[in-house]
Amino acid sequence: MDLLRAMAVFVSVADTGSFAAAARAQRVSAVMVGKHVHQLETHLGARLLQRDTRKQRLTEVGAAFLEEARQALEQVRRAETVAERLQDHARPRGHLRVTAPLTLGTAAVAPLATAFLRAHPDVSLDLVLADRMSDLIAEGFDAAIRIGPLPDSDHLVARPLRPYRMIVCASPEYLRERGTPHSPSELAQHSCLNHLLWHPNAGWRFASLGGEPLRLRGRFASNHGDALRRAALDGCGILLQPEVLLADDLATGRLLPLFEHDLPPPRPVHLLYPRDRQPLPKLSRFVDAVLAAMGP
Repeated sequence: MDLLRAMAVFVSVADTGSFAAAARAQRVSAVMVGKHVHQLETHLGARLLQRDTRKQRLTEVGAAFLEEARQALEQVRRAETVAERLQDHARPRGHLRVTAPLTLGTAAVAPLATAFLRAHPDVSLDLVLADRMSDLIAEGFDAAIRIGPLPDSDHLVARPLRPYRMIVCASPEYLRERGTPHSPSELAQHSCLNHLLWHPNAGWRFASLGGEPLRLRGRFASNHGDALRRAALDGCGILLQPEVLLADDLATGRLLPLFEHDLPPPRPVHLLYPRDRQPLPKLSRFVDAVLAAMGP
């Protein structure tokens, strides 16, 4: 049994809440996740998870072991980089693993990452884009960019970035054909482009309407922000999407902003990385690059 690997898989199960989600995070099958957990329980001589057909929860032993496993994995991570720490600290080198949400990662983090690699030829970087909460330590990430409120953590440093601002807009062609709404209350008379993955209570909220979610109709919906953006460019409706995705279209006039003083409240964004008294040069320089490009 690979004890460290089994510990990492167990931590991932505890954090993601299911064998299937842990399998995706660890890039193995759900069967292999179950095998790792079973081997770990056999090795320890105790049940770590209570499982049924629908969910699992930590046992008392599992909860205690979880915290110890986190610390052990972090110590291993530090030990693996000891040689790098003792080398020339003025020159970043080595490999970075970074995760970010899909839209923000595609529009802002990916260009930043490639610029960072051009500036530091001895560094390589994996950028994993996914709209889920990754466990940095269990999944071996050096840094993560997260949107939304953060839980308290003694293991991670959180640096605030520019808030995630939503924009309402439409193409000039659509507004010529259907007219320009002057307040969010008029959206009910328009075709709106809805995101299929948004919770019904998320998204279309405006202070002038008391913050209550609007349930709007339209002829086109999608589970992908760029598909909705392209529909808006083709004059199919009014769009609510992140400013970072629409910046070029707004700057060139392909899309025109609406209700600029009455928009959904922006969401906080943070750069997270493991707390370390002596961070590696590759991570320190990457943090500096993110703050310079995306800082508040």
